[in-house]
Amino acid sequence: MFCAVAVLLLGACGTQVAGQGGTIAPPTATGPIPWTTAQPAAVTGARLGDDHRTLLLDTQVPSGKHPCVRDLKAVLTDPMTDLARVQITFSSPSGDTRSGCTGESTATVRLELPEPLGGRDVIVDDYVRFTVDGAKPPALRLCGELGCHPPATGCTAASYDQALMAVDAPEHTYRDSERCDGKWLVLDFSWRTGPACDDTTDPACSSRLGDRWFFRAEKSGWKPIAEGAAGGCQNVQRKEPAFPSSMCDALAPLSPSLHPSYPPPSASPTPTPAS
Repeated sequence: MFCAVAVLLLGACGTQVAGQGGTIAPPTATGPIPWTTAQPAAVTGARLGDDHRTLLLDTQVPSGKHPCVRDLKAVLTDPMTDLARVQITFSSPSGDTRSGCTGESTATVRLELPEPLGGRDVIVDDYVRFTVDGAKPPALRLCGELGCHPPATGCTAASYDQALMAVDAPEHTYRDSERCDGKWLVLDFSWRTGPACDDTTDPACSSRLGDRWFFRAEKSGWKPIAEGAAGGCQNVQRKEPAFPSSMCDALAPLSPSLHPSYPPPSASPTPTPAS
């Protein structure tokens, strides 16, 4: 369902982005329903025409009982170099709930490129990327969060970064240690929690929290299977008995300063009735 459309200003032109933060103006009892310029909530597919210059892009746009989209168009924002940068816009009354444009549907927009796309990647609205590399023509391949060429799962720094993303590790996380055999992985990591300052002798400047995760290698990357600060194998082998003991038997517990526990507060004593 196309949720109440949030808006994001694009430059000084008053362009709004569907589904990109912000708030919706509350409906008014009277007056015309305004149409505003917006961008699609998502761009889900791209393909090339037979001439290799016609780019067809599938988008998610507002829908409802009455017309909800007009002037849907795609334009190049820069001359084509090693990339083709595209922006998609349309007009819609969906910012006002009186319009009834609370659903979502797929619409395809066409763009004629000045020359064949060749081996260039296509970047749409600055955050969605498609590539011809590894794609099945005429479709282009949608790149994921790890880019168009994710690292192979293995005992490499790039692969460890993928594992951190899989457990939503905080930004600017440090890998403290790794135990990896290509099929299984133990990853200890930590992140700064103190203020930004240069005095590393000040405990406030070097305070950290941390965690330990266990992973299994799969085709899509490292898959988290267990988490915990305790030493040894108990945490992981309770959930995955096949995890090799040689990789976890000697694990020491994480420092309480890295992984503090917060037991629930004890219940307040029942007051004694006054005699």
